[in-house]
Amino acid sequence: MTFENLIELLARRGTRKRLAVVNGIDEHTQRAVEMALDEGLVDVTFVGGHDIICRNQAMEHYHSHISYVDADNPDDAARRAVEIIRQGNADMLMKGRINTDNLLRAVLNKEDGMLPKGNVLTQLTLAQVPDFDRMFMFTDAAVIPFPTQEQRIAQVRYVVNAWHVMGEETPRVALVHCSEKVDARHFPYTEGYKDIIDMAKRGEFGKCIIDGPLDISCALSEKALKTKGLSSPLEGRADALILPNIEVGNMLHKTLNLFAHARTASVLQGAMTPVVLPSRGDTTEGKFLSIALAAL
Repeated sequence: MTFENLIELLARRGTRKRLAVVNGIDEHTQRAVEMALDEGLVDVTFVGGHDIICRNQAMEHYHSHISYVDADNPDDAARRAVEIIRQGNADMLMKGRINTDNLLRAVLNKEDGMLPKGNVLTQLTLAQVPDFDRMFMFTDAAVIPFPTQEQRIAQVRYVVNAWHVMGEETPRVALVHCSEKVDARHFPYTEGYKDIIDMAKRGEFGKCIIDGPLDISCALSEKALKTKGLSSPLEGRADALILPNIEVGNMLHKTLNLFAHARTASVLQGAMTPVVLPSRGDTTEGKFLSIALAAL
């Protein structure tokens, strides 16, 4: 499985998802949207920034798939975009030139936001690393600082569902720790791993295999697992990593990009629709791939 495979899967479906872009006035956002338009993945509503975006002559080529909604400022654009989602007129939301905190304030607004009561908002990242034999997913690098057991369970549900959508019948999910032992004294969250594994065995997440605690090498490498003399039903072939906290997630994400030259795509799950929330350092391709992942 590669990102090209996923884009081909979307193209074969032949349906465009409706993307609402909040203040998409920056070059990288516009170029990523152009790539998604060119692949036939989306119809786009730009919320805010109309005058600036219209200066981009490349957009004229896609005029039949683009609409505009005026906004007074980025915060107003965020509120209007969320309203479009709530009215059922868009299938996904994307951050343009707006602070993440400001956008999330609109998304999480208790009265007019787009997070259903009881849902958990978290980030999923899909990574394709050169010379590694498969893609894998991990969570959370951007939203939840220290997941509770309930939030971790929600993360598991999201990654299992995501892999089912991508065609993996029985995704393998690793509950990650710095070793393979439960450590109730120093890392009390590892005590909850057994309960998650038991839930999986009862079929509460759908068809999947879950194991842990495992360190990242044993989760992703059969050789590492054997070198340590360990066995796991994941067999060192995890499709998804449930990481301990945002610090691990953020450092893994940036390390993969900087040193491993990985291609990554990230979306927020739990809201009424997927949310593409790129960081300022994301490349144009990364933003495009995130749009594609959200469309899936």
